[in-house]
Amino acid sequence: MTRSDELSRLDLDHLFHPSTDLRGHGQSGPLIWDRGEGVYIFDTEGRKYLEGMAGLWCTALGYGEKELARVAAEQTEKFCYGPLFAGKSNEPSIRLAAKLSEWVPIENARFLFGCSGSDANDTQVKLMRYYYNAIGKPHKKKILSRFNGYHGVTLASAALTGLPAFHRHFDLPGDDVIHLTAPHHYRQAEPGESEEAFSQRLADELETVIEREGAETIAAFIAEPLMAAGGVIPPPAGYFEKIQPILAANDILFIDDEVVCGFGRTGHDFGCQTWQIRPHTMTMAKALSSAYQPISAVAVPPFMYEAIEEAAGGVGMFAHGLTYAGHPVAAAVALRNLELMEERGVMEHAARMGDYLERALAPLADHELVGNLRGRGLIAGLELVADKASGQPFAAERKMAFKAAASCLDEGLVVRALPGDTIAICPPLIITEQQIDELVEKLSRGLDRLRHS
Repeated sequence: MTRSDELSRLDLDHLFHPSTDLRGHGQSGPLIWDRGEGVYIFDTEGRKYLEGMAGLWCTALGYGEKELARVAAEQTEKFCYGPLFAGKSNEPSIRLAAKLSEWVPIENARFLFGCSGSDANDTQVKLMRYYYNAIGKPHKKKILSRFNGYHGVTLASAALTGLPAFHRHFDLPGDDVIHLTAPHHYRQAEPGESEEAFSQRLADELETVIEREGAETIAAFIAEPLMAAGGVIPPPAGYFEKIQPILAANDILFIDDEVVCGFGRTGHDFGCQTWQIRPHTMTMAKALSSAYQPISAVAVPPFMYEAIEEAAGGVGMFAHGLTYAGHPVAAAVALRNLELMEERGVMEHAARMGDYLERALAPLADHELVGNLRGRGLIAGLELVADKASGQPFAAERKMAFKAAASCLDEGLVVRALPGDTIAICPPLIITEQQIDELVEKLSRGLDRLRHS
């Protein structure tokens, strides 16, 4: 029995795979990754693939970065673990919080660390409740989200997520989350409706929902600057400019979910800067450590922290936190990751490569399977359609995006199938022009292979 065969058998016997077609996996078995170098990964059979998804939108500095491995090893040997509970601290967490304060567009922010984007957005919900209780507005509990948004898989963050598969069988979302129309111009706009007009209609919907629910019951609005897992959906023109004044007028805070967009993905440090969003709080994970260690962060403004601090004094402690919050190894790696981004000019490189990727992908908009090509910077989506002229989608049971992803895999390219038959592309930020050309060539061949199948 080969190593691959043994691992496949053990996988099928013992692993419970997340976000997977479990029945299909039981029939086909796993594709097992073995190692990575830069923007390439290799399976246990030695086959080489261009990693066009940066893992799960996260390996910003690519694979095999020796400097991050060195820092992790050194910190593990020096001080492998110490909780931040009861006022204890560690140098990596302190320095990471200070470094993040230089990056985020929230003045004098404080940072509450976690392990994933899911637990960070779960924390966001709890902080909103805590804050409004602290300032004497206990009825402000509801969170406004959007269909197609993705915010995680804990009970609270999955409720915020606007994708049916994450609700069905879990009894979600419950009464405290209200989903608004997805800002998806290609699919949700009326015939002939411009992006500006569509944005105005969504702003009108927001006002209607606030009036119906009562502003005094709504705590916050959560949004990804660009929706990632829900279909790579950038906001239509004027969208955030129109909705932010409405939120402000109704005392509704803006939670900016930067888990995918943060740290250079859309051409700026954060997606909120790409689309002129003025957030009250921010959620960060994924590229925060380039996925070398599991870590997340919630940025909290002074006005919230001060109210929470005062209220916590009344019960003797702020009763929230994770065992691995501020884990010194994860914090040390994240800190060095941000330093490397600064030292190597990764943000500037990513912005240039984002422009290049957009130009390189542009001809695929004419491909007969592609109904809509969209994205910003180093993140893109190609929505596949049965009829290009009308935009008629394929029947769901055909699973065309999954077939396209498999076809690209055969060409040596990793992409991801998303809802709405969308193929997602999100390579490591270190990708070069030559590697982008390789990515687009393999993507084109994968789509052609599917067209002729």
